[in-house]
Amino acid sequence: MIERTEYLDELKAWKDKDLIKVVTGIRRCGKSTLFLLFIDYLRRIGVKEDEIIHINLEDVDYDFQGYKELYDYVNKRIDSKKKYYVFLDEVQNVKDFQKAVDSLYIKKNVDVYITGSNAYLLSGELATLLSGRYIEIKMLPLSFKEYVSAFDDNNYQQLFLDYMKNGGMPGCIDILKNNSNDVDKYLDSIFSTVVYKDIMARNNIPNKLLLENILKFIFDSIGSPISTKKISDTLTSKGMAVSNHTVEKYIAAFLESFLIYRAERFDVKGKNLLVRDYKYYAVDMGLRSYLLGKKANSDMGHILENIVYLELLRRGYKVYVGKVDDLEVDFVAENRDGLRYFQVALSVRDEKVLERELKSLQKTKDFYPKILLTLDMDLETDYNGITKMNVVNWLLER
Repeated sequence: MIERTEYLDELKAWKDKDLIKVVTGIRRCGKSTLFLLFIDYLRRIGVKEDEIIHINLEDVDYDFQGYKELYDYVNKRIDSKKKYYVFLDEVQNVKDFQKAVDSLYIKKNVDVYITGSNAYLLSGELATLLSGRYIEIKMLPLSFKEYVSAFDDNNYQQLFLDYMKNGGMPGCIDILKNNSNDVDKYLDSIFSTVVYKDIMARNNIPNKLLLENILKFIFDSIGSPISTKKISDTLTSKGMAVSNHTVEKYIAAFLESFLIYRAERFDVKGKNLLVRDYKYYAVDMGLRSYLLGKKANSDMGHILENIVYLELLRRGYKVYVGKVDDLEVDFVAENRDGLRYFQVALSVRDEKVLERELKSLQKTKDFYPKILLTLDMDLETDYNGITKMNVVNWLLER
């Protein structure tokens, strides 16, 4: 198993804290494996086997009809004189699960950990019931650093080109090592599960063809500002009439299931958010390649931008698209230390391209760090306070 060090360290840091630990992320991004790694850690520090209760609620052996059955099952295994660690995988599969989770949480000798593959998990009644009593750990597919750790090859530039195409779903690693032709079959199984279980069934969406066409449009437009009107107008012109409202409903479902992420636009000079023409990014380049086919490799610049966006999320930033007058900064990344600006380009060897990419960063006119990331193999360079770095080195520097 690939060590998901950052996520594992986060679970260790929250161990025994009076909070429910909630791990969210797209199906098969590694949430269950993370629990296994953490459970192995608990064993190593002396937690006994009968003090660990791990239930995968996608397993038919745990076909609970409702929250009461789930609660009773766990409660029967708990002795008030011992400390217990309870892990509930894909807990949203149990009706009214939040009542069982809350009842376990209030027991002083129980440390509760749950996973879910839909943002619905932390909305509505659960958010109200457990407000202030949970910590969310947002999990993504493998980072590039985690991806290369699975291979003996240290040709990082070639591995990165593979990563741009194949993405970082953990289950792809063994397939790539044995028969890369089977990758699409594996990705199809993930896509089908997300579409049927997390989107169509949960949101009462009957039209799979329309769903796929809207998602293809978004996947094909990563890194470009798009509106619901643009999507509906484009599909209608191709004979697939769809309203803005319907497009909004589908996009909300994609966001909830973690298939896509939305970056809001940020006015750098006014330091406020703008409310139109968001940019969207795919959760994984492999899933994008699977859905778009040969067309997927036609825009390497935006693929690189997508990878940087996801990495900034992994590093704990809130990520926006920056606007400076009539120019754009690819990413404004914010955390408790302030802002960082990122510009992303395949290459800036052409002087005109370099000038264009530097211009928006120069116009921010503040003292926050500014980084230009490219695939160029030059040594790290500084342009009057703007640092140019090779993106592969930046991804590995953690």
